Amino acid sequence: MMISDLPRDMVEEVLCKLPMTSLRRARFTCKRWNNTLSKDWRFTRKYNGEAAKRKEFQVVMILEYKVYLMSVNLHNPSPSIEPIGKLHDAGVDIINVFHCQGLLLCVTKDGTRLVVWNPFTGQTRWIKPRDSYHRCDRYALGYENRNNYPLKVLRFVDDYDRNLKRQVREFEIFNLNSSSWKVVDFNPHWMIQYFYRGLSLKGNTYWFAENKVAPGKIGRVFLLCFNFTTESFGPRLLLPFHGRYGDTLTLSSVRKEQLAVLFQECAPAYTLKVWISSKVGPNAVSWNNVFLSVDMKPLIGFQFHCFAGSFFVDEKNKAVVVIDTTRGHPFTIRNMAYVLGENGYFKSVDLGDFAPMKCWPLVCSYLPSLVKF
Repeated sequence: MMISDLPRDMVEEVLCKLPMTSLRRARFTCKRWNNTLSKDWRFTRKYNGEAAKRKEFQVVMILEYKVYLMSVNLHNPSPSIEPIGKLHDAGVDIINVFHCQGLLLCVTKDGTRLVVWNPFTGQTRWIKPRDSYHRCDRYALGYENRNNYPLKVLRFVDDYDRNLKRQVREFEIFNLNSSSWKVVDFNPHWMIQYFYRGLSLKGNTYWFAENKVAPGKIGRVFLLCFNFTTESFGPRLLLPFHGRYGDTLTLSSVRKEQLAVLFQECAPAYTLKVWISSKVGPNAVSWNNVFLSVDMKPLIGFQFHCFAGSFFVDEKNKAVVVIDTTRGHPFTIRNMAYVLGENGYFKSVDLGDFAPMKCWPLVCSYLPSLVKF
């Protein structure tokens, strides 16, 4: 009997046990496996279900300019966050990544290239700029809520360029169906700081934003949503706290259905709080009571950095995992995961390697999908 003659049910049982990085290689050893399993949503659901049975879930991390798939298990007395494998090794360094529907939008280290990528199927698509990319570009990946779900990339910059000695304001959208850029005429009365990372949920992307105020003054922070169906920003959305420039503010998602927001005031108590939304949409959002509140001063004694501080939520264990670095001498700083829970629960997990000063560790939730583009 040849390997291609194995019953489909047996093949699925074997492949469901493999890490995703090994699954891609295994599929290509047999043409029939690749043709059927790469197009079968039933197998994808089964594959995700097997991971849930193992009481683990997967996240994507950027460490040392490389993109990794990580297995997370917080059910053990000692939490584990282990690399399953390197997802992208095309000879380029990645500085930022954005997740939407199982797809990743990756920004190269030099800021000159964009690639949309499905780690589950291996499909990639490099996106050429209409003119050129800018070092302070903000990006988002989303889709229209219509029958064919056309995928789109939002790119915008609204900053003073010291080299050009002028304000640079550009808003444009790339449609992956038509392979074309569309310029959007927009002059916002708010600003999105370059270190605020957008979060895609249900096809739309959410950001923290601030009022444009006079130099030396600090504007209040609020939430904005970019609607990829209408190709426009919606109204200001309420946050469950009063944030300002200098605080650590980060967005994450829960179950692909709700937003989670992390807030750590810059001074004086360093108390960290996380909320999960009860209802979320482009024009309105409501919040549940505080999911978790932790006094960080006796635990680590510092504020999570606004460049880092990305996080994910484990609802079952009532835990939050924040990805940041240690503090100290530049040559001793390491990438770390800080696991926070109820009743003072705190663990730190060394993610290995010294952290480059310009490559902050990042994490985003991930669920494999068969979405094509």
